[in-house]
Amino acid sequence: MTTLPQPPDILSPQFAADPYPAYRILREHYPVFHDPGTDSFLLSRYEDVARAFRDPVFTSDNYEWQLEPAHGGRTLPQMSGREHSIRRALVAPAFRGRELREKFLPVIERNARELIDTFRDAAETDLVAQFATRYPINVIVDMLGLDRADHDRFHGWYGSVVGFLSNLAQDPEVAEAGRRAGRELADHLLPVIHERRAAPGDDLLSTLCTAEVEGTRMNDQDITSFVSLLLAAGGETTDKALAALFRNLLCHPDQLAAVRADRSLVPAAFAETLRCTPPVQMIMRQTAVEVPLSGGTIPAGATVTCLIGSANRDERHYAAPDTFHVLRDDLTPTTAFSAAAQHVAFALGRHFCVGALLAKAEVEIAVNQLLDAFPAMDFAEGTPPTDAGVFTRGPERLRVRLVPADDRGRTNED
Repeated sequence: MTTLPQPPDILSPQFAADPYPAYRILREHYPVFHDPGTDSFLLSRYEDVARAFRDPVFTSDNYEWQLEPAHGGRTLPQMSGREHSIRRALVAPAFRGRELREKFLPVIERNARELIDTFRDAAETDLVAQFATRYPINVIVDMLGLDRADHDRFHGWYGSVVGFLSNLAQDPEVAEAGRRAGRELADHLLPVIHERRAAPGDDLLSTLCTAEVEGTRMNDQDITSFVSLLLAAGGETTDKALAALFRNLLCHPDQLAAVRADRSLVPAAFAETLRCTPPVQMIMRQTAVEVPLSGGTIPAGATVTCLIGSANRDERHYAAPDTFHVLRDDLTPTTAFSAAAQHVAFALGRHFCVGALLAKAEVEIAVNQLLDAFPAMDFAEGTPPTDAGVFTRGPERLRVRLVPADDRGRTNED
């Protein structure tokens, strides 16, 4: 008789060190599993996670306790129906199409260049500390038209809010720090919001203050909560994805060389990073009614933890799922940043990430500028860094040796 392996503990140090073996056990033996540590049902197979993101029976009511206390109010991910469609229509235009291309691409390009300038002539740097963790927050602050001198302050608030959202162990100090950051952020923004309502500018905060759809406008709390969400969701995804992308490419020099030679492959490298090492490893939902699945039944009102990191490596859905491969034929880059994506790193369905195209623009610009600035790059410590984190996951540091290009495009080794 075959003995089943023990169900993994997603709050254990072993899981935090490397969740992928645990995901494999869950997919194979416990596709619907009640986890006592989080009091939630774990979904690990691609088919089930995709359904949980698309099927309205899996609601986002859990965000009332998971997101709202840190953001200071209801946010887009916890809305549904007409409320959700109108709120999404109010904010979405700024993150796609001409608005993104003409108004915000120059902001993104400037921020990438300014951060690279701080280590352009260095022999080595930590791409996490010196670039990835700062870049998306600086971009968001500048898009909002806020004081650039406050970059560090916003980075601190971002860290505390993300800590609240990632607090699976329910540490009370981490929870209070997140709530306090949300209050401080709102207090900082409210006077600026009142100024922009009276005299709108050409920035994202002014757009949020003045946008109107079917007679609906965003009130002060709507705006402060959305900015908090934007900092947390927009910062964390881009931060960890950028670090993981470079780590993954440096681990595969042939693929790095291919991307360096053909920059049209940058979106494919980003999409494959989202699939293979997604920055957000899990998203929660709540069942409206009892839901039968192939691996078991989930009762009504239960919290459901959708394991993105597991679904994106489901051998039922991908060939060689544990292998990073930029040119894989079961992941299409042209749809990877839309609701038709073949991965679940941005969720799917009505709550597909509204900032996916912003993240794509940020990553493409950053990768291209870094590759242009440094014709050669490798691990400064000889070995690739491991990832850290459970709810969100990525390299905590990425020290790299750099060969900078001079003004004529020649390397300093020429």
